[in-house]
Amino acid sequence: MVDARLAPYVSRKTRHLPVRQQSAALCYRIAQGRPEVLLITTRKSRRWIIPKGWLIDGLSPSETACQEAWEEGGIRGRCQARALGRFHYQKQRSKKGPVLCVVDVFPLLVQSVSSRFPECRQRDRKWFSPKKAASKVNSPELSLLLRKLEPVRH
Repeated sequence: MVDARLAPYVSRKTRHLPVRQQSAALCYRIAQGRPEVLLITTRKSRRWIIPKGWLIDGLSPSETACQEAWEEGGIRGRCQARALGRFHYQKQRSKKGPVLCVVDVFPLLVQSVSSRFPECRQRDRKWFSPKKAASKVNSPELSLLLRKLEPVRH
């Protein structure tokens, strides 16, 4: 039986896959009156993404997003407790097999950017306009979220 909340994400290809929840940080800043979005590269394929990861025990989904922003992008900031939206993707895991990941996206207003952070030697990062960022990511759902980005008041 499929969870009704996941219905938009389930297709013939993914119907049989286990579903796992992740949290992501949509890191943004205002530069010259316009929003900019931080994208980072994946470690292996070097594709552009936003910081994201598995839920962390003891942390809320938005706190997990903040932690991922730090570990993967060297970002500290104020994260909204309410998700801006969500996207999904199929993750290939070498030993455990594929899963369907449903990712809640939390807006994070960047307050500081560090040059030293846990994954600084494994990833690149770059600031983009929301429109340009939307054209760089592979996920159509994430692309749509980026195109609709409006600064969230904190």
